[in-house]
Amino acid sequence: MNKTLAKKFGLLAVVSTLIGGVVFAPASHAVTPNRYITVSADGTVKVAPDAVRINATISIVGATSKQALASTATAASAVRAAFLANGVAAKDISSQSVSVYPEYNYTQDKGQVLTGYRASQSFIVVIRNAGNAGTVVDAIVAAGGDNLQLNGVTPYVLDSSKATIGARTAAVKNAKVKASSYASLLGIKLGKVNYLIENSSPSIYPPIMAAAKDSAGATQIDLGLQDVTVSITIQWALL
Repeated sequence: MNKTLAKKFGLLAVVSTLIGGVVFAPASHAVTPNRYITVSADGTVKVAPDAVRINATISIVGATSKQALASTATAASAVRAAFLANGVAAKDISSQSVSVYPEYNYTQDKGQVLTGYRASQSFIVVIRNAGNAGTVVDAIVAAGGDNLQLNGVTPYVLDSSKATIGARTAAVKNAKVKASSYASLLGIKLGKVNYLIENSSPSIYPPIMAAAKDSAGATQIDLGLQDVTVSITIQWALL
């Protein structure tokens, strides 16, 4: 058989192999399938709140808007002084809103009747000494009297960065335990981490706040424990 004929038979053999859909390659060039496992997990750390946030509003009705606003300002000054006198720093007292608007009363015979003008000033205050929160509450209630509305007293953690690190550590540990469990059940091994995603910003879940009076009639704020939670997703390559 001459060389030209041999080349033609060789080319025909290659074409037949490709059409059949089978290509033989040396074992050293075999392609390993891209296998992986992806799991999601949460990590939670409980931490005692070290601060309390108070939301309070002074609200007064006057014959005119000017009178109502002036009376509200006077009462708000008394409440502000009570905060300061009980260890709250001026930088931790902020006005959330100041408003004044007409107030009406509706009756069947006269319809809508103007009864006066209601002025309000709302405060958000941070108490950095959480153990003193009950004393502060009693002081501002005494200063504001019936014109004060206590809208919320919420314990929270001033700096949750340390708790967040702990929550991340717990989340990674929980994810690895879950992935290792699946790998063991399937008879495979975990390889390197392909990626890690923190699904959301660390979530802080405040405790249900409880307030009560002690034997002397003073308000006590029960701080409880607060959950700091991190949620992640990790993908491992499989060996």
